[in-house]
Amino acid sequence: MPAAPDLDQDPTGGYRPLVVVLLSPLAFALVFASWTIFAVLGLELKVLLALGEGRFAVLLAMPMAVGALASLPMAALAQRVGGRRVMIASLLLICPFLWGLSHSRDYLHFLLAGAGLGLGAGSLSAGLVYVAGLCPRRHAGLALGLYGAGMAGAGLSYLLLPLISQAYGWRTAPLLYLLPVLLVAALLWLFADDRLDEPRGSPARPPGGLLAGLGRLAGWRLWRLALVYSFFYGAFVALALWLPAYLSAQYQLELKQAALTAVPFVLAVGIGQVVGGAWADRRDFRALRWWVSAFVLVCLFLLSYPPFSMQIEGVHGVIALHYAAPLWGFLSLLTAMGMAMGIGQGSLMRLIHRDHGDEMPLVGGLALTLGGLFAALLPLMFVIGSEWVGIRTAGFMFLYGSLVVCMLVMVWDHASGYAGRA
Repeated sequence: MPAAPDLDQDPTGGYRPLVVVLLSPLAFALVFASWTIFAVLGLELKVLLALGEGRFAVLLAMPMAVGALASLPMAALAQRVGGRRVMIASLLLICPFLWGLSHSRDYLHFLLAGAGLGLGAGSLSAGLVYVAGLCPRRHAGLALGLYGAGMAGAGLSYLLLPLISQAYGWRTAPLLYLLPVLLVAALLWLFADDRLDEPRGSPARPPGGLLAGLGRLAGWRLWRLALVYSFFYGAFVALALWLPAYLSAQYQLELKQAALTAVPFVLAVGIGQVVGGAWADRRDFRALRWWVSAFVLVCLFLLSYPPFSMQIEGVHGVIALHYAAPLWGFLSLLTAMGMAMGIGQGSLMRLIHRDHGDEMPLVGGLALTLGGLFAALLPLMFVIGSEWVGIRTAGFMFLYGSLVVCMLVMVWDHASGYAGRA
């Protein structure tokens, strides 16, 4: 009788798991960086196309909307034909759209280019399936956290695109990513492999294809962790797109300086993902989502306060008070919130892998889909708050309200679980 598989061993042997762990986050970072092109080049695009805030918000949302719709099918395809193949195909697919973006002339062309960049989400969902299937089970949280840290690719756009735009013009900026994307695709082709047979110690695949998987989504069990994860993922994506313009308007910064100022938030989320994933490897931090959500809720409450003035009728006359968050205070609070959001994402993805390892393409794809749809909705909500309500911090207010709803769902799910065991 053969010996039982050792779940803590390297499931593939040799250097290939290390290749996956290193190249998959890099692919993630490049796709994510391409999505933030519109945010960093927003001033040039607004002037060129004479865009109002609403049309610009739709442009920002287009990659996330298409990416959300592509995530679940691409995850299922990665399970069927192999994660490496889907990742390579997705990376190659965004190349003509990066080239087209630099040659676009009207609003429709930019929308089509943004939609094409959204197809890069296939690399994100396929990479998630790839890493989850090949990483050692004992260090799955660390591996998934390192993969999720690819979100810090937004910082790459913040750092490089303003410099490229200033030196060579904004049309050169999208072409900056072509060579790295092609290089990573070539490295994946040469040094990684697809294991269509199951790695040692991995759970058996559930029978059926995508339609059978969609049928299983009728049950609440698969939505529990994916829904909470989608808030942190979607909120980060939306903030990464919105922050340069917000900082530029709120603190009268040049767009280049505003983009550089937002880098600590992006890096904090990336570091937090690694910390949260590694932490969840050592302990079953199911309660951590409550603490992380509560901390983020407090941060969003404080960030929601707009500048205001008030007068108090004192005993000795009128006392005038004025409040406006200083830039250093705003950045400190935002960075702390980013670290907490990253820890939440890293630990939640580890819990998803632990509870639904046999359905990782389905549940992981669902989490990315929900998060992408949420991220696509947020730029429009931010514009409504800023233009219609007239309060620039209304975006944080909307995130605060969304997190409250998410936590109420968590409370309901917790109570239902106890009622079911009673």
